[in-house]
Amino acid sequence: MASRLARIRFLDEAARLVSTMLSPLLTPSYGLFMALSISPKVLDSTGARINLLLIVFGITCVLPMATIAVLHNFKLIKDKRMINRRDRLIPYITATIYYLGAVWYMSYTHEPRWLVMFAAGGALSCLISTLINIKWKISAHMAGMGGVVALLWQIDAMNLEVISPVWMLFFVLVAIGLSGLLGSARMLLKRHDLPQVLAGFVNGLLCVSLMMRLFG
Repeated sequence: MASRLARIRFLDEAARLVSTMLSPLLTPSYGLFMALSISPKVLDSTGARINLLLIVFGITCVLPMATIAVLHNFKLIKDKRMINRRDRLIPYITATIYYLGAVWYMSYTHEPRWLVMFAAGGALSCLISTLINIKWKISAHMAGMGGVVALLWQIDAMNLEVISPVWMLFFVLVAIGLSGLLGSARMLLKRHDLPQVLAGFVNGLLCVSLMMRLFG
């Protein structure tokens, strides 16, 4: 009995760790880091790439985290983890605005159009999640990972990679594997069921893919 409880506790902690490491607040920065490392952007100066990464991280991670903390402090949301669907509405709306801010900044600094469309796809995915969330709980975590998979897929499809096809395939498969691991973690923690996990992944995948393919 004790060993079974220990195993359950271990799985729960592992699921929480995966959910934290692959938070939708972090996946945009992960995707951007990959794009800056495997595309022609790698030819930019290290300082320019770090500056872009830090600013986008601030817009898409630090600002949303601060917003959630303020909303919780003023009791506009009950739980910072936003387990309750109703707690997600205002944070999702503000996150969409922050994503649009990242799109504006990347356009202002004349980043390649395909990279700007990665951020635009994230904004569109966040907007769709916001609208769906009014009636149904969809996974924002999986939308974030779906966006990363779409980014890598489109970099390959648009022949933008500066690494070997074998390595490109490896990164795509790792991203897909991490998506499966994340989806399992979200269900293990009972944050979402399978349809919500799949819907979130498809949302992120399609939004980023379509924006990059049609406008990138």
